[in-house]
Amino acid sequence: MTDNADGPGEIRPDREILGPFDGFKRPRFTEPTTFARLPRLDQVERADIAILGVPFDGGTSYRPGARFGPGHVRASSKLIRQYHPPLGVYPFQNWQVADAGDLGIGPYSIVDALAVIEEAADELIGGGTTVLAIGGDHTIALPLLRSTVKKHGPVAVLHFDAHLDTWDSYFGADFTHGTPFRRASEEGLIDLTRSMHVGIRGSLAGHKDLEDDAVLGFQIIHTDDFQTGTVAQVVERMCKRLGGSDGAGGPVYVSIDVDVLDPAHAPGTGTPEAGGLTTRELQHALRGLVGLPVVGADVVEVAPAYDHAEITGIAAAHIVYELLALLTKNRFG
Repeated sequence: MTDNADGPGEIRPDREILGPFDGFKRPRFTEPTTFARLPRLDQVERADIAILGVPFDGGTSYRPGARFGPGHVRASSKLIRQYHPPLGVYPFQNWQVADAGDLGIGPYSIVDALAVIEEAADELIGGGTTVLAIGGDHTIALPLLRSTVKKHGPVAVLHFDAHLDTWDSYFGADFTHGTPFRRASEEGLIDLTRSMHVGIRGSLAGHKDLEDDAVLGFQIIHTDDFQTGTVAQVVERMCKRLGGSDGAGGPVYVSIDVDVLDPAHAPGTGTPEAGGLTTRELQHALRGLVGLPVVGADVVEVAPAYDHAEITGIAAAHIVYELLALLTKNRFG
């Protein structure tokens, strides 16, 4: 079921690992429709990493449609192969990665949806599985953080986004895709000394948004910082913040809104903002996290109705793959 490969970064596990279907035996445009043609969760004894689809977009404030994101990202992932050259690892051969499918979330109640997501994440994370979630809108980050913190304690949040997502409420709603990190900070889920936004840009309601954000525990790397400096300099700032003042660091949760990318690189999203990152800049930023204890992640806000030529879906699928490679590198070297 898996490609055979030898080379740098390969570690022979002490148990059978089911990997993606062999692309030399079964064309990549065929079934299965799992992420990167991986086995389903019910096909393996246990999973070290689960790709979890969270098809909920009831917290969206502008263009809806991210509920269809997980399926679109899976369909765009079929060309992903075994070996990740930049990090020199085989993400699907060193440990068991499986697709956990989509959660059955009702579309009408945000509060009920948060409970469903948290319960499902509790089961996976509590059982020792690392969750990489595909949204869905950014509202889903809150219950995922709640579950992650139950196992790991407060985490540094590394948040890639065009927007702060630390607003207080929207039309009287406390739980939306613009509020998850305010709620998370208020609930004590976030390490206030180590969290950071990356890729922030665009207009704001006022300067107070930035003042409030700082109190909630975040520092900001703006998109302009990628223009005035180098990606290596950005990565250095990220790692310094995530490591804390004493350099000891602690668990890190990575949350990636695909609108951190410029609309030229990710048109299929709900709240596009001009002037964003390139896909390559984001990939390099993620590769710079090698050595940091990443314990979970999400990739959200893919809205396929606004995508064309799978531009956004392909970008998101490769972002998930970068996270898988990062986790593998951090564990196996």
